[in-house]
Amino acid sequence: MGDHPPSNRMAADKSTRGADRNLGLADQADPATEEMLLPSLDDGITLLDIDGGRGVPILQSLVLDHLLLHDGPAFWVDANGHATTTTLAQITPSQRLLDRIHVARGFTAYQHYGAVDDLPTTVNQSIQKSTAVTHTSGRQSTVQNENSSPHTPSLIVAPAVDAQYRSDETLSEQHAETLQARTLARLATYADSYDVPVLVTRSTIDEFTASVATAAKHHLECEQTRMGPRLVGDEFETLVYPVDDGSYYQTTFAYWRQLLAARATQVGLEPATPSSSPSTPAGVGTGVTADGETTSLTTSPLLDAWTAPGGR
Repeated sequence: MGDHPPSNRMAADKSTRGADRNLGLADQADPATEEMLLPSLDDGITLLDIDGGRGVPILQSLVLDHLLLHDGPAFWVDANGHATTTTLAQITPSQRLLDRIHVARGFTAYQHYGAVDDLPTTVNQSIQKSTAVTHTSGRQSTVQNENSSPHTPSLIVAPAVDAQYRSDETLSEQHAETLQARTLARLATYADSYDVPVLVTRSTIDEFTASVATAAKHHLECEQTRMGPRLVGDEFETLVYPVDDGSYYQTTFAYWRQLLAARATQVGLEPATPSSSPSTPAGVGTGVTADGETTSLTTSPLLDAWTAPGGR
């Protein structure tokens, strides 16, 4: 192998597996290190299939990792409670990251489709608000990425993209498939229009969700092994790394928090010390769901959901 200049990079005199790379990165947290702690999300639809459960911390970790590396907000069309603020607050290295996540929730097929369909309007409103604040405060971007903007979307997230269409008993099977296909077409259009990744998951792998895999440009699989989660993609493979001198493998929220803290240090963001939170989050007011209903909200740094107009 070629000579490597002296630095804090990991030794490169022998091949290393994903677990070894992650261990070295977490220990060194060298901003000059180019190895990845978590897989990068490329433009286009990425399907994340998670074995053995919904994998909420895994999905949220990929979203937060992407926001650490890119400017701009993320727009999250939620289903089945994947945008859980309690989990996000536990694993994020900075509460400011959560301020950049816009969440809309659809509790029926039409509400979910309406939220996806209304996303361009929400993006335009976000851009107008963001540019107005920037011009007033003179705030500058903190992310070292010349291809990202603090105003335009950096990521779109649609977990369990099939859930509402398969569970809505008011729809025929053909109508449900058509509505899901339109949702996937919209998401593909947004990926091309905004030049951003669209991260989706599916609640079940079956004939109904075969179209989700067809629409996806990239595919990630997460296998729940006895040693912890293992992510595999076309150009990425990782294993969990040992903690406490290798006596066991960390598979709890602390594992994802440690990965994201290392990434935050890489990009020059000082990770916040997690504070103990009460078992029941405190209420902060009310919000509006996708169908226009007012609901009480718990403590959450996420931005208000957008509402689908037109009586959907």
